[in-house]
Amino acid sequence: MSDRGIRAVGDRACLIELPDLGNVLRVAERLRRLAARGVLPGLVDVVPAARTVLVVGENRAAVRRAIAEAPGIVAAAVDGADEEPCAEEATGAGGGPLRDRAMPERQVVVKTVYDGADLDAVAEYTGLSREAVVAAHTATAWRAAFGGFAPGFVYLAGGDPRLRVPRLDAPRPSVPAGSVAIAGEFSAVYPGASPGGWRLLGRTAARIWDPAGELPALIAPGASVRFRAVRDRVVSAHPAPEATSDRPICPRDLTVVEPGLLSLVQDLGRAGHAAIGVTGSGAMDRGALARANRAVGNPPGSAAIETLAGGLVLRVERAMLAAVAGAAATVRPGPASGDPAGAREAIGFAADTPIPLHPGDTLRVESADRGIRSYVAFRGGLGGEAVLGSRSSDQLSGLGPPPLRAGDGLAVRSAVDGSPAAPDDAPAGSRPSSPSACAGVRRGPGSAHAGPVSLRFVPGPRDDWFEPVALAALGGAEWTVTPRSNRVGARLEGPGLPRARTGELLSEGVVAGAIQVPPDGHPVLFLADHPVTGGYPVIGTVIGDDLDLAGQLAPGDAVRFEAVDPDGAPQRRCRRRAEPAALEPVTAFSIEVDGRRRGLRIPPELAAIMAGLLESPDEAPLREAIAALVAAIERDEAGCSGDAGGGANR
Repeated sequence: MSDRGIRAVGDRACLIELPDLGNVLRVAERLRRLAARGVLPGLVDVVPAARTVLVVGENRAAVRRAIAEAPGIVAAAVDGADEEPCAEEATGAGGGPLRDRAMPERQVVVKTVYDGADLDAVAEYTGLSREAVVAAHTATAWRAAFGGFAPGFVYLAGGDPRLRVPRLDAPRPSVPAGSVAIAGEFSAVYPGASPGGWRLLGRTAARIWDPAGELPALIAPGASVRFRAVRDRVVSAHPAPEATSDRPICPRDLTVVEPGLLSLVQDLGRAGHAAIGVTGSGAMDRGALARANRAVGNPPGSAAIETLAGGLVLRVERAMLAAVAGAAATVRPGPASGDPAGAREAIGFAADTPIPLHPGDTLRVESADRGIRSYVAFRGGLGGEAVLGSRSSDQLSGLGPPPLRAGDGLAVRSAVDGSPAAPDDAPAGSRPSSPSACAGVRRGPGSAHAGPVSLRFVPGPRDDWFEPVALAALGGAEWTVTPRSNRVGARLEGPGLPRARTGELLSEGVVAGAIQVPPDGHPVLFLADHPVTGGYPVIGTVIGDDLDLAGQLAPGDAVRFEAVDPDGAPQRRCRRRAEPAALEPVTAFSIEVDGRRRGLRIPPELAAIMAGLLESPDEAPLREAIAALVAAIERDEAGCSGDAGGGANR
């Protein structure tokens, strides 16, 4: 393999370049099998594309192992050496989401009615008759190569070369679900209604994408696909399940009074499914999610509410413990508006501290001075149906629960099953399994942000597509986040980045943190809900430890990029505390120190001791106990000032 055969993609991924699609598929399958066997522990995703394989690890060590093994894997693929199917038990340590997930060999038959809107145009372009186009499309087996822009959209390769036609000059605003189409050397079936520029040959009623199924994608990379022409009456629409409401009915432990600008249910996402078009999604600021959860005794990735720019108002229907972390917002729990009793005054709480709530209370997350996203966690974690192991809301694909709206009810897991969720029974999306999944990352602007946000990046993988001045401009300019930014990506204004190469880049896998540059020269920084593949060159990739900072960027924020070596970037980490083995009972209360109210949670045994001290006529022991608590808080804050991961268990 040449020195250019492996390209760095940030600090937690690499791109393996290969001569053709056949080698891509063989290398991707070998990587999956080695991950399943434990030979390559810590792999999160293996994403084949037209001429590349993207390998994503949960940390730098996992990527370095993949880079070390890559030359031998590629040599075996090029030589055509077969490997035995992966049937034995995994023996290595670690694993990651790809463990025991080698792609199954499948044969799929897609019954198709050939009456597509572009069938005549394809016949004219190729010089074939309509019947000959259909015969060419059905005569050979297609090979499912790699996932595309939507869950279940898979590029099929290996068809009749006479059917190679260009995309439409302008894409259709909506292509119906089940449309069978071709473009370039590929064919595909649209799993859902979406915009698209492929040539439509026909339609099928087969359910291409079913996230609730054992195999969510009917067509997955590696499968053999045959199209079979049928008459219209043979194919009937797949019956849709009857529904009485567009919103799920669930126990109501919380009621959304005001959802704010955008409030979503998020956990750590659904890593490991990029090969079938599903991005990781999850919380934009994972460190903040972890801190909010740890403050109430949850596993760090339990489902919580991610709210944008404040304005969220919740009514509490039963007693519970909450915490808020992330943007520097004001949190004011107190009695519901119009409560005639008015028994308790609404008070503010510091971030990352437990907040005791009573039935009828409202919890208000007001606008932030710094940062844009806050996370509201509740002891036990939010309930709800998991999709591909996660309760996260993916705004690009539509997977997971929809955005919250006024009147929605939310369930807290401790109320659903009668007991708090322990780490062992938490869903896959609540456990660290993907890059930047823990709180060992730089805190976002909510904690200590003034002036331009500095994001470290690794040049490439396609920096050679740009003039040398472009890379210098990326690191030397100050960029501004535009209002057109969202969870998919932050669009940046600044100097244009000129290309050295023209033409189109074949689609290849991308990761969160990729700085993709469209033809207009203005970069887009991909974030949590990014597409899994892209066709514009990526000039650099932000390292995993800085993604939480990127997730807190607001329109108008200034950004600077700092180029680093993937193996030399200093890790900004705080000391880590051991996770609780289970959600132990706690007693929550608050104290005021130097005019600042602080929430605390302590085991019931300590609460009983303090209660005994309160009953004692001698106040000295109680003063000493409070002084010890205050000193512990101050040591905790000093130990993790400006870093993530600390202050969670105050």
